[in-house]
Amino acid sequence: MRPTPTPDAFAQARQFFLDGLKALETARFEAAEQLFLSSLALLPGRVSTLVNLAATQLKLSRPQAALAAAEQALEAEAEDPDAWFHKASALGQLNRHPEALSAFEKVLSLGVFPAGALWLRHGQTLQALGRPAEALASYDRALAADPGIAQAWSNRGSILRELNRHPEAAHAFEQALAHGGDPALHRYYLAAVSDGPAPATAPGHYVETLFDDYADDFDAHLVGLLGYQAHSTLARHLAELGRGRFRSALDLGCGTGLCAALLKPMAERLTGVDLSSQMLDKARALGLYDQLAHGDILAYLRGTDARYDLVTAADVFIYVGDLEPVFAALEQRLEPGGLFCFSAESSAAESVDFELLPSLRYAHSERYLRGLAARHGLNLVQLIRAPIREDQREAIQGMFVYLERAGG
Repeated sequence: MRPTPTPDAFAQARQFFLDGLKALETARFEAAEQLFLSSLALLPGRVSTLVNLAATQLKLSRPQAALAAAEQALEAEAEDPDAWFHKASALGQLNRHPEALSAFEKVLSLGVFPAGALWLRHGQTLQALGRPAEALASYDRALAADPGIAQAWSNRGSILRELNRHPEAAHAFEQALAHGGDPALHRYYLAAVSDGPAPATAPGHYVETLFDDYADDFDAHLVGLLGYQAHSTLARHLAELGRGRFRSALDLGCGTGLCAALLKPMAERLTGVDLSSQMLDKARALGLYDQLAHGDILAYLRGTDARYDLVTAADVFIYVGDLEPVFAALEQRLEPGGLFCFSAESSAAESVDFELLPSLRYAHSERYLRGLAARHGLNLVQLIRAPIREDQREAIQGMFVYLERAGG
């Protein structure tokens, strides 16, 4: 048995707890964690404090600590719904999705939490387990309980898009927009599955989050599973041009550095730029780049004073539809006689400049790329058609374009 706390200790623990609640409510999560820990030091095992500590640690992305706090609370009160909810959330953050699913089902069985929010989390867990049909049913139950959950509409739309049920996906994205979903993101999603105008580029925060989350598995998934070869194809045909060693090369959208080992032997100095900090961490670990910059490629081109005699962009323009600003910025960055080499997914329609596909990738027409080059003082050295990657075991055709700045 724990010793009974003195009245002063109890009063102090209570004050720490109340101050912790205020800090949690005002998003001062580090302070809240310390206050709850201080309260527990005086009143160990207090369920309400443990539950709020777990909630705080989840906000701080400390799922292992949150899981320990939630499980300690459940040792005292086995049916506490908040503790079960935080346990489920922590297991999800730890990618222990089968256990998370069981924990969310336990919370659902207790019938305390709003059903809409719980079925949303249930669906997200099923989606993480690669069970989209079941996830879709969970989102339907979430929306039956609360039709105003924008995230459920959005997730439902994403599954329907992947199932090629485009009109239904479009309706879901419209509903997500109507209920407060991110406007830029959902207009982008909507354009991919409808006939509406495509935005000029993918939303920056979408691309950054996508690749931050993808960084750890990127190389193995892209090269191993999807047969990605844009980086090697681009570099191989560049080497075959026999231009010798470049003074300064810029790798736009460098990602984890797949191009680095191929470009570094051709360049005295190699710079990489990418929107994802997690990807840049992987690239930095290679030790092949002389400089790495975190940011949007267009902002980098407009903001730097550096000049390059080689600029590459392997599989980057699938997230950029309107390439006019990029070509315009390169006029100041590419040396006379310098090369600009990039890949682009091929549009099936030569009548369009670019289109946003249901895959959420942009495709460009050859006519558009040739026109851009001509308008911006770039001469076409070669254009090669070859696969970029596979999608559902089908080769995705692309163009590998090599342009030379006039005046060299």
